[in-house]
Amino acid sequence: MRPAAAFLGVVAACLLAPAGAPKANTLVADLSRHLVAISTGFAGTDVLLFGATEGEGDVVVIVRGPDRPVAVHRKSRVLGVWVNTAQMTFDRAPSFYSIASSRPLAEIAPATVLARHQMGLDNLRLELPRAKASANVAQEWRAGLIRNHEARGLYRAEVGRVTFLGNRLFRTRIDLPANLPTGTYQVEVFHLQEGRVVSAQTTPLQVSKVGAEAAIYDFAYQNSALYGLIAILVALMAGWAAHLVFRKA
Repeated sequence: MRPAAAFLGVVAACLLAPAGAPKANTLVADLSRHLVAISTGFAGTDVLLFGATEGEGDVVVIVRGPDRPVAVHRKSRVLGVWVNTAQMTFDRAPSFYSIASSRPLAEIAPATVLARHQMGLDNLRLELPRAKASANVAQEWRAGLIRNHEARGLYRAEVGRVTFLGNRLFRTRIDLPANLPTGTYQVEVFHLQEGRVVSAQTTPLQVSKVGAEAAIYDFAYQNSALYGLIAILVALMAGWAAHLVFRKA
């Protein structure tokens, strides 16, 4: 059975259940697909998330890419040339972050709840830098990390829209850029009522390279030295071929 069809069956059971029947969960959600395949010419894509809640309330959807160490560099002008003059490495930072909600976050929950569940870029918790730094300096580096990821389209400061179809069915579209990092993403869905989380669900989304690009990536990762040598030889051959063409011309 296709995932979407299975999910619709669960939604139907939820909606048709007697009003007095006990509910173990007030939220059910699923993705239109659980694999994003990156092949040659990949230009970005989107994934549909849809679900249902038991009772009214708000829904917040957070998409997080796999956590990885991130180095942030500061450039300065030295003798007329811009060079890296300082660096701060964060132990763990999500490689991708986006959020969508049914209403503005400030209207859904108090600041303490938003911070606890990392709802919004301002509440994103990043592992403290390895190097020692004062709180103000660390905050500057944190802002630089977020700014760099925003510029690449990997962090979304703007909150997307979760649309309700009636009082219980909802949907949102997750936009994924062309430079999407690979790995296992976590799609977190929260159901909130009166400013508190009453139910939550996490669904994995796999982003993988496929085809010739995947084979080249795996070879380069597993045989980095040999891959570098082949790249140099290819570059030399290309330069030699171009020299012959222009010499004959």
